[in-house]
Amino acid sequence: MKSYFRPAIDVMSGYTPGEQPKMKKLVKLNTNENPFPPAPGVDEVLKKINYESLRRYPDPMADELCSVAAKVFGLERKNIIGGNGSDDILTMTFRAFSDPVRPVAVLNPTYSLYDELAKMQEAELIKINLEDDFSLPDDLLEQAERANLLIITRPNAPSGNTFPLEKIREFCQKFDGIVFIDEAYGDFAPDNCMGLVKEFDNVIVSRTCSKSYSLAGGRLGFAAAGEQIIAGLRKLKDSYNLDYITQQIGIAALSDQEYLRQNVEKIKAERAWITGELRKLDFEVVESATNFVFAAPPDRNGEKFFTNLRNEGVIVRYFRGGRTAAFVGLSNGTHEGMCLLLGFAAQWDKKKPFFCRNWGDFW
Repeated sequence: MKSYFRPAIDVMSGYTPGEQPKMKKLVKLNTNENPFPPAPGVDEVLKKINYESLRRYPDPMADELCSVAAKVFGLERKNIIGGNGSDDILTMTFRAFSDPVRPVAVLNPTYSLYDELAKMQEAELIKINLEDDFSLPDDLLEQAERANLLIITRPNAPSGNTFPLEKIREFCQKFDGIVFIDEAYGDFAPDNCMGLVKEFDNVIVSRTCSKSYSLAGGRLGFAAAGEQIIAGLRKLKDSYNLDYITQQIGIAALSDQEYLRQNVEKIKAERAWITGELRKLDFEVVESATNFVFAAPPDRNGEKFFTNLRNEGVIVRYFRGGRTAAFVGLSNGTHEGMCLLLGFAAQWDKKKPFFCRNWGDFW
C-alpha cells in the first residue's frame, strides 16, 4: 500500500507508554503513579460540575489555573503556560526549537519520548552518556555544543537520581541555546530549578501534576520560562489544550499545598524504606529523588526479575539495552504492594526457583 506519510514518520516506531495491564489480581508498580488519591478539593469540584457547562469552550489560556500555578512556583502569570500533561509542553518545545538543522541534546539513558519527538521534527538527536553511576559527565557542554535545545531531566528517569543544582546553573549560563529542565519528579527532590527561570532568559522548566498531585488521569502540566519564551510557545499550543474539567480540578489540586506536602513526605519515607530493604537483599539501588526506585537484582538480570514478577501479577518497568538492562523501575505503590514486592525479592536467588507467594495473603 502506498504511504502518504512523510518518510520520517514512516520509519518511526513511536513512543511506547508504560503498560496499563488488564489483569484482575495486580500490583501495579510500573508507571510511577501516586498511590494516594488527589486532594479532597478535587472530589468536591467533580461533584459540583454542571454538565451543561461542557457545551461551551474552556478558557483557551487557562488564566485562572495558570495564575494559581504561578503563585505556587513563585513566579508571575506571564511566566506560565499550561499543557495537556508535560508531554504536551515537550511537543511545543520541540516544535519551537528543533528542526533538520537545529539538533537536540539529551542525556542517555533518559525519557524515551524525546527520541520520538526529535524524529517528528527530523532533528538530529545528540545523546550524552551519563557516567556509570548515572551522574553527569564533565564534558556535557562540549558534547551538547552543536545543539539548539538541551534537555536535562532532573531528577532523571529511569535512573531516578538528581544532579547538583549549581552544575545545572552553570549549564544555563554557558549554553548557547535553550536549556529545558524536565522536572516531572521535582516535588520529590531535595531542591528544584524553578528559580533559574528568573535568572536566565534561555531556561524552560516543566512540571506535571501526574505524579505528586495524583492527576495522571487528568493530564495537566506546566512550563515556566521568561515572558518572551512563553509568548512563543503559546503560538504552538493547541487552541484549547486544557479542557474545562481539567482546569477546575487543577485549581483545586494546586490550591491544597498542605495535602501535597503530606503525601510527598509519605512517599519519600516509603522510598527510603524500600531502598534500605532492597539493599539488605543485595540489590543495587540508585539513590532516588523521585517516586520510584531503580534497582538491579543480585544477578543483575533485570529482564528475568521483571518477567518473574509479572508472572506473579506484580508489574514493574523494564528498559532493555545498555546499562539499564540490569535494572527494573519500581514505583512507590501502596505499602501493602511494596511488602508483597519485597516478599518476592527476598526469595530472589539465582540458584533457586522464583518463590510464588499465596495471593490470598495480599488480597
